Amino acid sequence: MTIATSAHANLRGHLGVPLERPLTVAVVGAGARGAAYAELAAQWPDQVRVVAVAEPREAVRGRFAARYALPPENVFAGWRELAARGRIADAVIVATLDADHLAPTTAFAEQGYDILLEKPIAPTEEASVAIGEVAARTSATVVVCHVMRYTPYTRRVMELLPEIGRIVSVEHLEPVGSYHFAHSFVRGNWRRTDETTFALLAKSCHDIDWLGYVVGRPVSRVSSFGGLMHFTEANRPAGAADRCLDCPLQDTCAYSATALYRDGLRKGGTKRYFTGVVTAGVLTEEALTRALREGPYGRCVYACDNDVVDHQVVSLEFEGGATASFTMTAFTPLGNRHTKIFGTAGQLTGDGRFIHIYDFKSEKTTTIDTSLDGSSAAEGHAGGDEGLTRSFIDALHQGRPELIRSGIEESVASHRVVFAAERARLTGTVVSV
Repeated sequence: MTIATSAHANLRGHLGVPLERPLTVAVVGAGARGAAYAELAAQWPDQVRVVAVAEPREAVRGRFAARYALPPENVFAGWRELAARGRIADAVIVATLDADHLAPTTAFAEQGYDILLEKPIAPTEEASVAIGEVAARTSATVVVCHVMRYTPYTRRVMELLPEIGRIVSVEHLEPVGSYHFAHSFVRGNWRRTDETTFALLAKSCHDIDWLGYVVGRPVSRVSSFGGLMHFTEANRPAGAADRCLDCPLQDTCAYSATALYRDGLRKGGTKRYFTGVVTAGVLTEEALTRALREGPYGRCVYACDNDVVDHQVVSLEFEGGATASFTMTAFTPLGNRHTKIFGTAGQLTGDGRFIHIYDFKSEKTTTIDTSLDGSSAAEGHAGGDEGLTRSFIDALHQGRPELIRSGIEESVASHRVVFAAERARLTGTVVSV
């Protein structure tokens, strides 16, 4: 059965009944994440159409509008202008900077939009809880971009967990990658707690959320340790310049901006994604040189104003007694997460692609290839970006809320664990959640 709708629809208004037209979506924040979700949505034109954008950067806004052939009246410099038009779409993707999530999410929820919200929900616990309260008050469907829940790898992990019995403990590593960390958390937007938020929330709320999803029980207590060890003035090599373009060490330094971003420009691959961020998508030698000369990404990593941790460990105790240890560190190659799940009947070991199941009784190991590699944002989070976008569209288009695995209620709950972990690190205490 299909349903004829008015101009705009809400998921809660047609449960179990598909729309008979494509879902319409506006995008607020057309940077790397907003553009990625829009591009994925465009794969299914029979089910979804991008109809509007709000983006403050003129060049980025113009490219996005041209890509989706948006009429001028649906192209806005900011979310407030979009909201002032009243509701012009079924749903909105909110992919602004973290500190700018609360106000637009509130405004669009109150106008009746369903919302795909980039993680983290907000940079403070209070604002995160407030968004959850707005969703409950307005009955808006708010889906948080915890993409790790949506990967083919995670789906297989969840299917295989019964084979290892009851989960007793978990060991989980997020290898951020040296150049990724230098890009985002030393030179980039997430380098300072007072301007955005702390590193565990910005980078690893995915992982804390995923651990709770896998264990399947609420966290009861948390402790944490870590700090900023390497990317400081005290570790600046003798003779290093303030900017890599001027530095005599630029060809030998492991964190050279000129080497990193020119590799991305000339060789492509994952580094090209970071070069595109630096140059706002204009991938030319001239644009890159100008960005390295004038912008934040050309600075020496030992001469920045960063203060977020470059390594952190978190210990979690779940209701029922299971435990987990999580490590986030900058000092690795860029790669997939690594996980060991210890059960009463066996052990599951995974790296984001391959899953190895060791059975205690037979003493045999079975290996499963989930076929997708590449856990970074540049590589689509191992299929997580596509899985999330597909689930969001299908849920809203088909009236099937059960397809959503990262709703606002469970996402607020996992965010509160992250905030508790940071309090534990700062106070040197064990924090009850």
